[in-house]
Amino acid sequence: MGGLAAIAAVPGCAGAPDTSPRPPVRLGGGTSASEALVARSGVSGSVGYVVADTSGRVLDHRAGDVPLPPASTAKAITALYALDRLGAGYRFGTSILATGPVSGGIVQGDLWLVGGGDPSLDTDGLDVMAAELAQRGVRGLTGRFMAYGGALPLVQQIDAQQPVHANYNSAISGLNLNFNRLYFAWGAGGASASLDARSGRVVPPVTMARMRVVGRVSPAYTYSSGQGVDNWTVASGILGRGGNRWLPVRHPDDYTAQVFRWLAARHGVALSQPVVTRSTPSGTVLVQRASVPLTEIMRDMLKFSNNMTAEVVGLTASRQGSLTASGAAMGQWAAAKYGAQMDLRDHSGLSGRSRIAPSQMVQALARAQSDPAGQYLRGLMKDEGLFDANGREALSDTIRIKAKTGTLNFASCLAGYVGAGGQERVFATFCADLGRRDALASDEEARPVGGAAWTRNARILQSNLIRNWVA
Repeated sequence: MGGLAAIAAVPGCAGAPDTSPRPPVRLGGGTSASEALVARSGVSGSVGYVVADTSGRVLDHRAGDVPLPPASTAKAITALYALDRLGAGYRFGTSILATGPVSGGIVQGDLWLVGGGDPSLDTDGLDVMAAELAQRGVRGLTGRFMAYGGALPLVQQIDAQQPVHANYNSAISGLNLNFNRLYFAWGAGGASASLDARSGRVVPPVTMARMRVVGRVSPAYTYSSGQGVDNWTVASGILGRGGNRWLPVRHPDDYTAQVFRWLAARHGVALSQPVVTRSTPSGTVLVQRASVPLTEIMRDMLKFSNNMTAEVVGLTASRQGSLTASGAAMGQWAAAKYGAQMDLRDHSGLSGRSRIAPSQMVQALARAQSDPAGQYLRGLMKDEGLFDANGREALSDTIRIKAKTGTLNFASCLAGYVGAGGQERVFATFCADLGRRDALASDEEARPVGGAAWTRNARILQSNLIRNWVA
């Protein structure tokens, strides 16, 4: 096989260079050894993989042109996209504006909390802003307290197919706080149930969300949306002796604004009930907070696989009005930039409807190494371990893997770079049992029967393939 173009089924995909700066590498055992690993893996459904040298010359492949759900490996493409479109030093901003002067400690007009989409803003950061407002001598205002999240579209959940209480499926807006999650804690049988917006030093109560404990066993949670309010119920039968968990926020502008109002009062600044608006803000900047550089945000996104961060940076880069349109824009960018064809419905990979063929992922990762965004990406990726036959993961002393994992129900993926013995590889392994995914009922989404064993087998297979490729 001469290169990625030789196995790519999508028309219009540019192939790899005819000549390679590195000689082809012959693998121990070749394709037949890899096929034997697949046959023994116990992984049902589709298994596709491509491994290439750093020039893009294909060394081994199986079903490399079959598009499958990329799961969170899509975040590697999102990182490239954001770094290319926004720049490595890009910082998100959050501001407090006043429409009139401050006289005698009172703002003569409205006060605005203006979000710039910062996915990393937490309660401690917002508390610093409230303290800085107080240090400016502000104690109150004559007008309204306005909250603006219109820098990004309001998306109340990333993927409607996820369980209603999945905290990795939160809302997105220009005002985001604590990854748009709130903390639910309870005592035995649901006694002393509380909701708060903790992130470290400060624990503000949450008033825009309500929790009611109901005498039932299932469903575990229900949700309904009010006017800027998240209404939850929880089954008393699942609460046991007490515990806690994070829940998603569906009204992030209201959430952030109400937490800021509480924090401001903590520092002696009296604000009225917030008015959430998408009207364009105006006024003089009193306080401004900048996020850490985009490279640090991308490192954390890749390490912790945070879906909200991926969607925020993707929407910021595309300036589209919906996740569907934004994902499509990123796919068009990948085609223009790297000749890689991708059907992307979001930026996090949470949607099971996205499709990438392993060959196209490898083509993007291989070609990205020659541009600034790609040179950043490898350093930002997490060191991944190898799984043994018992499903235990450990970092290898001789094989270094810089990659992104991806997991959905009956979908397991790994894509990135691997080096051993002075040789470098670019690879993508996608496993998916689409039949079992499609057969899932909504109440099985969290922990489907057989899902854990299937994922374990897929991870072991991926590790065995990597060992074979660098042997």
